[in-house]
Amino acid sequence: MSEVAVRIGAKPGRITSRAILGGIGLVFAIPIIAMIEFTFRAGLGGGYTLDHWTVLLDPEQNDKYAQLFTAVRNSLVLAVVTVAIVLLILLPTMILVHLQFPKLRRVLEFICIIPITVPAIVLVVGLAPVYGVVVRVFGSSVWTLALAYGITVLPYAYRSIQANISTVDMITLSEAARSLGAGWGNVMWRILLPNLRRGILAASLISVAVVLGEYTIASLLNRSNLQTALVQVSKSDPYVAVIFALLALGLVLLLLLLIGRVGSTKPGRRLS
Repeated sequence: MSEVAVRIGAKPGRITSRAILGGIGLVFAIPIIAMIEFTFRAGLGGGYTLDHWTVLLDPEQNDKYAQLFTAVRNSLVLAVVTVAIVLLILLPTMILVHLQFPKLRRVLEFICIIPITVPAIVLVVGLAPVYGVVVRVFGSSVWTLALAYGITVLPYAYRSIQANISTVDMITLSEAARSLGAGWGNVMWRILLPNLRRGILAASLISVAVVLGEYTIASLLNRSNLQTALVQVSKSDPYVAVIFALLALGLVLLLLLLIGRVGSTKPGRRLS
């Protein structure tokens, strides 16, 4: 019986691990390779060409793809504002609840998980009258869409940060720093945030990925972002639409590598 338990709990061998990772990588690689191959096709006649890529650098084509470039800028602005909402509102709230109001953890978790249970179309129906007020107060600038995206990314950002918080004894660290005379500003900036770096980066990455891939809310609220522009451009030039989709995937991959790079280093805990 013990031998069976040992076998069940044993880690897979190197060959098995590589086979599993290779299979997972193949699942992701096949559609990406197909997308890359599609962007080099020379139409239905066969053959390959670089024209679909070089046309993006042609100044004479700027007017044709102006809507797409504007949508890319809009999505980047939305990503920055959404991440700012997560880091300036959600993160301090989670730290405050964890340190000062532990009885409210379940309440905060319930509030943050609710958006994932609500379909996007239902969420838009509820947000439509709210955005009537938002437009009157802040105008109809595209960044206001980040207020809705901040709600959409709550479940993912909360889980990412909470997973990191659960591995750090923040109460002990904060009390030790306070006993050494550090103010709450120093405790937050030099002690807690460095130890929550991986969760913060993961939450930021997920927020950016959700913003870059969101279509329903932007379309129904009549805002222009990357996905709505891709749908419009794909009707006249599907090659360029796929190229920009690949570039968006590349951006998310770079952010993922950044998280792995930064998260692998050990944070310091010194006060100076």
